Amino acid sequence: MTVRPVPLLLAALALAVPLSLLAGQVWIDPLAPAARNALPILIELRLPRAVLALLVGGGLGAAGAAMQGYLRNPLADPGLFGIAPMAALGAVLSFWTGYAAQGWLLPLFALAGAALGMALLALIAGRTGGVALFTLAGMMIASLAGALTSLAISLAPNPFALSEIVTWLMGALADRGWPDVLIALPPTLLGLLVLWRTGPALDALMLGESAARSLGVDPARLLWRMVAGVGLVVGAGVAVAGIIGFVGLVVPHLVRPFTDRRPSALLLPSALAGALLLLVADCLCRLLPLAGGELRLGIALSLIGAPFFLRLLLAMRREIA
Repeated sequence: MTVRPVPLLLAALALAVPLSLLAGQVWIDPLAPAARNALPILIELRLPRAVLALLVGGGLGAAGAAMQGYLRNPLADPGLFGIAPMAALGAVLSFWTGYAAQGWLLPLFALAGAALGMALLALIAGRTGGVALFTLAGMMIASLAGALTSLAISLAPNPFALSEIVTWLMGALADRGWPDVLIALPPTLLGLLVLWRTGPALDALMLGESAARSLGVDPARLLWRMVAGVGLVVGAGVAVAGIIGFVGLVVPHLVRPFTDRRPSALLLPSALAGALLLLVADCLCRLLPLAGGELRLGIALSLIGAPFFLRLLLAMRREIA
């Protein structure tokens, strides 16, 4: 019997969201008489954090599925595009210049960095939309952004800026509120819509570029949609949460066996699974007791994603052998 992943993921989210609102270093008992006093904590702190986890995780999951379909590479990850490192570079520059002290400027710097990465990727890849050139351009932009970020860290004007940069690059949803939700919501929803519209073209691309052209796929238009869709969701996620890796790599692999393996059939389950993964991971970060606060979300997902990536590499090596 075929398993339908979407209803199962929706049911899991319906269970995980309420639990994430109650869980924390201080648990909230909804049946306790004092629960009414905890309402501000739920509305102003935990609810926007849960909404951000759903937005960022959903965007990264869908971006990973779309990227793996476009590049026809199961090891592809949104960070390979260079858009996430460019968004991080923009945010780092806001700390470096001191503009991050004004709440809305840090996300705007990150979104501007993502937009610059999108533009560079499209300009370098050109109009042909070739997959190889697209991948190499993304790797070059990511390498350049990483080098410039390291340079900004090494030239940090003061210890406070250095500490803020390093902490922010670790990725987290702590201390986020409704203004961050308002920043992330429009670009994430727009990016998800753009990626959803690439589904039929990605399905055709599975037959090869020549066959896709014969089916009416315009490579240049598909390239721009991929750049725009991935750039919007990844840029919005980096703008409010910092660097959170491996979601776009892990999630499509987890849900692919429960689909017919077409990229268009993988987009929605990957978005839902990404939202669930980030929500659960963020909840666990709150629950783990640490002397210095809570475990950073980006570190937690890297600890999960790195062994998963190694397992994929070993499995591919066995298949080649």
